[in-house]
Amino acid sequence: MRKVDPVKHKQKRGEILGAAIRCFTRDGFRGASTTDICAEAGISPGHLYHYFPSKEAIIEAMIDLGLARSAERFEKILVAPDVIEALLADIEETSLRFRPAQILNLDGLAEAARNPEFAKIIARHTEAVRRMWGDFLRQAQSQGRMDPGLDPDATADILIAIIDGSRAMPIRNPKLDIKQSAAHLKTMLVRFLSPPEAQSAAIKHRNQRTTRSLKLVKKR
Repeated sequence: MRKVDPVKHKQKRGEILGAAIRCFTRDGFRGASTTDICAEAGISPGHLYHYFPSKEAIIEAMIDLGLARSAERFEKILVAPDVIEALLADIEETSLRFRPAQILNLDGLAEAARNPEFAKIIARHTEAVRRMWGDFLRQAQSQGRMDPGLDPDATADILIAIIDGSRAMPIRNPKLDIKQSAAHLKTMLVRFLSPPEAQSAAIKHRNQRTTRSLKLVKKR
C-alpha cells in the first residue's frame, strides 16, 4: 500500500479548497460542480476522491477551515489593547473588503433557503460561530472591556446579523465608501458594546472637546 505523506496531503487539500472557493464564488454553490472544481485544481475526478468524497464534503471542509481561522482571529482580538477597535478592524477586513466572503455568505444563505441538506450545513456553521461569539463576549466582559449587562448569546445573534448585513453592503452599493461605513459601524459598536463607564467617559471627553472648540470660535 502506498504511504501517504501527511504534509503533501494537507497541501493538496488546501489547493483543492482554494480551487473550490474560486468556483463557488464564480458559479455559486449550486452551479459549481465537482468537474469544475477538478478543472480549476488541475486534477482528475478520481484524484479528487482521494481527498474529498463529494461536493458536500468540500463545503464542510471549507466551513471547518473558516471556523479555525475565525477562532484564531478572536484570540488575537482578545489580546489587542482596544478589543472593540480590533473587532471593527477585523469586520472591515473580512466583511467589507473581502469579496469572496461577501458572495459566498449571501449565496450560502440563498441555497440554504431552498436546499434542506445545505440548510443543515449552514445551521451547523451558524451554531459554531454563535458559540465562538458567545465565548468571546464572555471573556471580554470578564476583562471589563465590554458591557457586562449584555446577554452574550443574544448579542452574538445581533452581531452575526450585523456582519451578514455588512457583507451585503458593497454588493448592494458598488460605490460604497468603505471608510465612512467603517467609521459609522465603529460608532454603533462602541455605543452598543462598551461598558457604561467607558461610554460616560467618551461622552464627557466629547463634550469637553466641543466646549474648547466653542471657546476658540468666540475668541476669533
